[in-house]
Amino acid sequence: MTGKTFVEKIFEAPVGSIVFRKPHIVLTHDNTSSIKKTFEKMGGKKVFDPDQLLVVLDHNAPPTSAELASQYEEIRKIVTAQGISKFYDAGKGICHQIVSYHAKPAQIIVGSDSHTCTAGAFNAMAAGIDRTEAAGLWKRGETWFRVPESMKITLHGKLPKGVYAKDLSLWIIGMIGTDGANYMSIEYHGEGVKSLTIADRMTIANLASEMGAKNAVFPADETLAAFYGQTHIDGVWADADAHYEKEIEINLNEIFPVVAAPHNVENVKALTEVLGTPVHQGFIGTCTNGRIEDLREAAAILKGKQVKPGYQLLITPASQQIYMQAIQEGLIQTFIESGANILSSSCGPCLGTGQGIPADGYNVMSTSNRNFLGRMGNKKANIYLASPANVAYSALFGEIRDPRSEGHSEKYPHAIPQTGTLTIPDTENRKLGNVWNYADADNLNTDQMFAGNLTYNVLSSDGAAIMPHLFAGFDINFTKNLKEGDIVVAGDNFGCGSSREHPAVGLAYAGVKAVIVKSVNRIFYRSAINQGLLLIVNPEVVQDYKPGDAIEIDFAASKLYMGGKTYTIPGLPEKLMQIIEKKGLVNWMVQQG
Repeated sequence: MTGKTFVEKIFEAPVGSIVFRKPHIVLTHDNTSSIKKTFEKMGGKKVFDPDQLLVVLDHNAPPTSAELASQYEEIRKIVTAQGISKFYDAGKGICHQIVSYHAKPAQIIVGSDSHTCTAGAFNAMAAGIDRTEAAGLWKRGETWFRVPESMKITLHGKLPKGVYAKDLSLWIIGMIGTDGANYMSIEYHGEGVKSLTIADRMTIANLASEMGAKNAVFPADETLAAFYGQTHIDGVWADADAHYEKEIEINLNEIFPVVAAPHNVENVKALTEVLGTPVHQGFIGTCTNGRIEDLREAAAILKGKQVKPGYQLLITPASQQIYMQAIQEGLIQTFIESGANILSSSCGPCLGTGQGIPADGYNVMSTSNRNFLGRMGNKKANIYLASPANVAYSALFGEIRDPRSEGHSEKYPHAIPQTGTLTIPDTENRKLGNVWNYADADNLNTDQMFAGNLTYNVLSSDGAAIMPHLFAGFDINFTKNLKEGDIVVAGDNFGCGSSREHPAVGLAYAGVKAVIVKSVNRIFYRSAINQGLLLIVNPEVVQDYKPGDAIEIDFAASKLYMGGKTYTIPGLPEKLMQIIEKKGLVNWMVQQG
């Protein structure tokens, strides 16, 4: 009999099963006010379990407009009225760092943010969800999970000096692509894990989202026990004979510094391949690399030196607690004396909703987790992702430099060909009949579908307000010509990026009949179901589609008809079918009472 993987043990069910479970922690952040409105539409008044909820104000902290400030005040009132004790006001920290103060081994943790997977560093099953699903959890305390296939990554050796967890994470993304672990649970094994600190593990688990994974997890070993001030800690781990969909082995000794070049996280290159590239702004922080260990690395490089005149170096500690520790260790003084700007603990610079929006034509080196076009608030800027040490060192020269001794000339061995960002001029229309043809477009991300800087200005439940901005980042004709009953055909990794549900809400509101894709990002798939939007994963249909083909769908019979051919499409478990039939989770919740 085959052993069980981590997730099979956590969910007590085999791969492919749909189970309903009550998470130990349900995280929400600035989207809490929007979630409350959806909760009320479901008939909710008092939350199922206030002790289950964790609310953190971080994405726009401090607020950058009166509207956002009013939302923050509304959230404070919600927290008080609902008796939610785990509340962190603006400036206390970025939500995924705050979760680390509560996470425990073997817990199930969900959050209305795609990087909730960060908590896998603590041997927890941690995954992102959308706002509608969070509202459902407020009401019922439980949600559905599909037990995913698992990927085993075995680490050997130890990272060389000058090579960091960020380099390892980007290295893996460059190997497998941003959809290489779609809907999978990633387990990290091997003696190499012992050399990774908890901060390292948080960085690596955080970037599982950029691999398409549901979650990433580390064992409950001596390192984790020491984090909790213990010599031993119980957790959950896979059996030695568990079955894995994919297995990868990596020798940490062979890893060297890398960057993710614009405009995709999988566009990985050796640091030495981009040496000399002019950079105008640097950003050290975020939920990926804003821990005290990251700040120490940056400070060691900047101490006694000056950033290049005119260069903008921004530093954001991941929490107030880390900020205070950095003050006590003299790191903040070092940063200020070097010419850097220290910002409050916030997601704003990463998302492009707060301070630090780059100017036109700027190249930015950032320790954040995404470098999509326009991610930091300006589509005319370019973002390179790198480790804190490499960001700090390059800030001294205003160009990409290598902090190691001279003589390195590596080339990243797993480069994935980049097809570029899909752009469609005003004169082109991708619609023939009732079908929108994006079959040649892979990695259409949520920033392109609905710009990140609009996320908190437009309620996720307001379909009418979403419509003018829907898909504006890659087809300005879409909303002009979209009609009820239309079908969207697209390529691989559709809906990758953040957990924002606005695109799925907009498509459902517009009456889109179906979205047919080669593959889909896991959170977008859940969002589609939660909005009653039919999303069909069938690579053969997309591959065979020819512009002008009529598509007919009989979902009840699991059949699709196109070009004189019949295709079988996957069905859904009964409860999820009910959600689709009721046109979304809100209506289903109301019916359930």
